Amino acid sequence: MALIKSISGIRGTIGGNTNDNLTPIDIVKFAAAYGSWILQKENNKKIVIGRDGRISGQMVSSLVSNTLIGLGLDVVDLGLSTTPTVEMAVVFESAAGGIILTASHNPKEWNALKLLNSKGEFISAEDGKRILKSAEKEDFNFALVDKLGTYTKDESLLQKHIDAVLKYELVDMAAIKNRNFKVVVDAVNSTGAIAVPALLKQLGVNDVVVLNETVNGKFAHNPEPLPEHLKELSNAVKKHNADLGIAVDPDVDRLCFVCEDGSMFGEEYTLVAVADYILSKRKGNTVSNMSSTKALKDVTLKHGGQYFPSMVGEVNVVSKMKAVDAVIGGEGNGGIIVPDLHYGRDALIGIALFLTHLANSKKSIKKLRSTYPDYFISKNKIELVNGTDVKTIFENIKTIYKNHPINTEDGLKIEFENDWVHLRTSNTEPIIRIYAESDYESKADNIAKKLMQDIGKMM
Repeated sequence: MALIKSISGIRGTIGGNTNDNLTPIDIVKFAAAYGSWILQKENNKKIVIGRDGRISGQMVSSLVSNTLIGLGLDVVDLGLSTTPTVEMAVVFESAAGGIILTASHNPKEWNALKLLNSKGEFISAEDGKRILKSAEKEDFNFALVDKLGTYTKDESLLQKHIDAVLKYELVDMAAIKNRNFKVVVDAVNSTGAIAVPALLKQLGVNDVVVLNETVNGKFAHNPEPLPEHLKELSNAVKKHNADLGIAVDPDVDRLCFVCEDGSMFGEEYTLVAVADYILSKRKGNTVSNMSSTKALKDVTLKHGGQYFPSMVGEVNVVSKMKAVDAVIGGEGNGGIIVPDLHYGRDALIGIALFLTHLANSKKSIKKLRSTYPDYFISKNKIELVNGTDVKTIFENIKTIYKNHPINTEDGLKIEFENDWVHLRTSNTEPIIRIYAESDYESKADNIAKKLMQDIGKMM
């Protein structure tokens, strides 16, 4: 059981003791701290909230909305929704901010409050620190009875989000419809079961098979869309003779594809393929976090643009994208950020742009994948026990590999000629992530294993 308080929100397991888990008291305290921050900086009192399909979602949503109402704020509740929909709804509704109730790829016992500013973007590190401090001090002033806020339920904003995707100038609905794609979707028992089939139908994809479509939060498999969790989708694509498979995470901001033969397109290559398409239409720069494949850099240079790495985390990618005026960016976990739609990871615009690219290529998805360089990323993690001194471990690793180029901007990234390994603590789980990339899968695995052995000895 765990509770992780970070500058971007609060995430934890449901039940247990306060301050150690995400209990009702912790939820109320954090929602009150966020609402108080909004009241201090905005004249606007409207807050948008929405949730994924988790078992605890309704309970968490009720606590959050009533806490905000108790502060005098006006809540617009999207109900079952997606992270990118809530982000866009903040702008649609001219709201002061928003809260997304989702623990993303974490298992069913987890939930979280993710905090947005008035632009529908994740709050800054500085603002996050203020909110954390306020929650710790319980520095809240609730409204008198005549000043309580209001509650409105509005489930129409998902369609408004889909409409914006359909109208996006680089989405070619006619090309998609003409390809007559057959698609299998793994909705992992969350809101992707609502959003993705609705989008596909309106794009002209009429032959859609949905797996795990009951929105009950009882995830049929580990909800992180990694190859080892997508065997059911892979088998279903072959069984139904589908053109491709689509997998999203519970809050629909991560996206990956399965080829017609059941093989993985590769979540790292979701961004690469979409960037290739966008850069063929618009010259410009790209950004991804430093744990992402270098294939994006290759594609960017091919189109005459510049590639820039950022720290891991959506807020860091967005900040770098703004700084370098990137036309496309995201993360190697299947997160696509299209800035002139909105500055947030969005599987729906990712699906529309990928299908446009695939349709116009006149290739199968397997042949499209073969047009990109073959790099392999080995993704691993080490569970942290309480009291682990990660700082000292990383200092020792730096000493061991002092003869290699090392980037310390975000954990440790060590370069080995044409390969690299990136070590960093997770913002969402008590783990160290170890990612390594090479031109051979076994080589990437061996690099990661060696670093994991080094860390294991120190722990």
